[in-house]
Amino acid sequence: MDFNNLPVLQMMTKKMSWLSHRTEIISQNVAHGDTPGFKAKDLKQVSFQELVRREGNQNGFAPSRTNQTHLVGMSARTPFATEAAPDAYETTLDKNDVSIEQQLTKLGETQMAYQTTLNLYRKHLDLLRTALTRPGR
Repeated sequence: MDFNNLPVLQMMTKKMSWLSHRTEIISQNVAHGDTPGFKAKDLKQVSFQELVRREGNQNGFAPSRTNQTHLVGMSARTPFATEAAPDAYETTLDKNDVSIEQQLTKLGETQMAYQTTLNLYRKHLDLLRTALTRPGR
């Protein structure tokens, strides 16, 4: 059985991929900390609710009402739109808005989120392996 085809593990893999790409963007910002006119970049935040709704509908694990007596769930849609606008802390005279301290803070947060997601991924794999092994082995 290929565990990588499970929707929950696919979503965690996508999150880790997003976090890896964000790390690259942040390191590019730090590398251009002294480049005149450089504007800091960041990735657009991903809504976990939207990801679960979209992935769930594609992979067939979205909740469905199979009986009229079942409660109707709330919609996962939100009226708020996300933007990829950087949160510029300060701009220098040469129009560079990269704050090294801010970028390093983002990098630390990104690394913590990656490590947390990786730990969850490993725990899910351990649970699946435990469930699939025979007792006494």
